[in-house]
Amino acid sequence: MSANTGASENTSIDGVEVMALSVEAIEDLVGRALSHRASPEQIERVEKELGRYPRGIVAVGASCVCGNPLAVITRPLLPGGIPFPTTCYLTAPEAVKAVSQLEAEGRMAAWNEALAQDEDLRVGYGRAHRTYLAFRRALAQGLGDDESHIEGVSAGGMPSRVKCLHALVAQSLVMGEGVNPVGDQTLAEVKGLFDPVVCRCERPWGCAEGQGAGPEGR
Repeated sequence: MSANTGASENTSIDGVEVMALSVEAIEDLVGRALSHRASPEQIERVEKELGRYPRGIVAVGASCVCGNPLAVITRPLLPGGIPFPTTCYLTAPEAVKAVSQLEAEGRMAAWNEALAQDEDLRVGYGRAHRTYLAFRRALAQGLGDDESHIEGVSAGGMPSRVKCLHALVAQSLVMGEGVNPVGDQTLAEVKGLFDPVVCRCERPWGCAEGQGAGPEGR
């Protein structure tokens, strides 16, 4: 999925720039998610990645070049009526590990300092927040979910703080480059450890259980 179709920094409502993707691009992403639901095989792989069953999974939003899920799209209302704001959820172990290393090094504090000083970054980050909300709203409408309990809440600390780089990277992977400036830059910073176009998966898609990647996949 993760195709940034119709990306636009000029999308406006009543003359005010509000989103990083056009309404049409958001509807296209959501439409593809709803028409290409996660398969049993994909759900099984995500379960192995997370170590638990991925409740509320709608679709795989971004995949490694080998086909392994990198990030999933989760419904706004989990089974049992539990509100879930983190619509774009990072699952790939290699990505999670790489981003966790940045967090451990204090990168979020640096981002929060940058947000306080850089007006362009604040504008872009706010735009990413509103795009996230629009994406989830369209998803909720398509699924018939009630998102009233999480209205206005996106993920990762948006729009005013950076609290979880994993969530921001997941948005970048699902919605494409140019949507979330923090997620995009984080992906650039971890490129030596994780890159969606380079397979470093312990078990690439299609490998039998117990078989790891060959030298060409490292």
